Amino acid sequence: MIYRTLFPRDIFSELDRLQRDMQQAFEFSPSIRGLARGGFPGLNVGQTAKSVEVYAFVPGLDPADIDIQLEKGVLTIAGERQASMPAKNDEATVHIDERFSGRFRRVVALPDDINPDAVDARYRDGVLHISIQRREAAQPRRITIQ
Repeated sequence: MIYRTLFPRDIFSELDRLQRDMQQAFEFSPSIRGLARGGFPGLNVGQTAKSVEVYAFVPGLDPADIDIQLEKGVLTIAGERQASMPAKNDEATVHIDERFSGRFRRVVALPDDINPDAVDARYRDGVLHISIQRREAAQPRRITIQ
C-alpha cells in the first residue's frame, strides 16, 4: 500500500507553481512587460494646474517608430517593437524571453480642459514625455478683492 500525504514533499515549490499559474491565467505577471498594470509601454499619467503629463517607458525604440495622436480628448500611443531574440532554429535555444515584442497601442482619456494645440512630445533615454497644456480658462487664477 502506498501512502500519500495531503501535502506534497515541497509545499513551497507547489505554492510557487500555483502562484505562477494564477498570474498567467489573469495576465497579472509582475514582469518587465508591465502586464500587471496594463501592458506595454508602461505609463505614468499625472497633472499639474497648467498641464497633463504623460510618461511612456519605451526603451530601445526609435522615436520615429512611435505614433502619437490626440483626438477628441483621447491620447493614443502606438508602435511596434521588433523582436531582439534570434529566430527559433536548431542552433539557438531561448530559455527565457520576457521582453515584449510586437505591435502595441495605449489609449488615455484626458480631461475636457486640455488644449489640443499645445502638445509637446520629447524622447530621452527610453522615456517618452508628452506634456499637454490646459486651456487658459481652466487654470486657477487669483482674484483680487476690490
